[in-house]
Amino acid sequence: MLDKVKRAADYIRSSGIDNPQVGIVLGTGLGKLADRLEPLCIIDYKDIPGFPVSTVESHSGKLIYGRLQGKNVLAMQGRFHYYEGYSLQDVAFPIRVFRMLGISYLLLSNAAGAMNLKYKKGSLMLITDHINMLPDNPLRGNHSESFGPRFPDMSCPYSPHLNQKMVDIALREQIVLHQGVYISVMGPNLETRAEYRMFRTFADAVGMSTVPEVIVAHQMGLPCAAVSVLTDECDPDNLVPTKLEDILQAAATAETDLVKLFSCLIGEMEL
Repeated sequence: MLDKVKRAADYIRSSGIDNPQVGIVLGTGLGKLADRLEPLCIIDYKDIPGFPVSTVESHSGKLIYGRLQGKNVLAMQGRFHYYEGYSLQDVAFPIRVFRMLGISYLLLSNAAGAMNLKYKKGSLMLITDHINMLPDNPLRGNHSESFGPRFPDMSCPYSPHLNQKMVDIALREQIVLHQGVYISVMGPNLETRAEYRMFRTFADAVGMSTVPEVIVAHQMGLPCAAVSVLTDECDPDNLVPTKLEDILQAAATAETDLVKLFSCLIGEMEL
């Protein structure tokens, strides 16, 4: 794995990406933040040695390097998921590459279902903690000390510093930003009414990503923060069928606030 990460990082550097400071992972229907970057370099995932290729229609599969708010930003326009057939080591592989490239902070976004009935679709939720219901762990397998401890403590996987800054920015910019626990499941099907009833007893939102990337980032000492765009309301007593088009439309509605939130946060980062 270490050699594989080095090869990918060397290729990215050779393509002109030499000093990234902030990494961003853009989830389902959330690619427009990349449009705010002053582009310096764009690489297709398929051209990077060892990189998986996104198979989800709404993920463009490009690594975009550019300037935003005076910082060097490296953005993944589309991520990878366990349900696509990748291992969790593959899913989290780009985060290891980001860290080797020298990134100081990681921001992640995703589309998620709101199980907390006080949270409405089209709003944002700052992830304060998570529950991993995926049937694997990205740290399983051979271990290299270069990546950090074999048994990383997970008592605080999300940066309190970054989270507090986002809370302050949301208040200042009048952005509705809920806070809650995110649960990651395998997918790709959405949940049954019984599953929603069970999950909502210990989580506020449900999705199919983010947790493997956060686990790896935390192991490697990379401070991170994550925001869910709530794309549907998961009320088991009033459940209606959800289509991908509806999820993408709700994501687009909230994307303006997400772009503003991340842009302001990057502008206030001390690097």
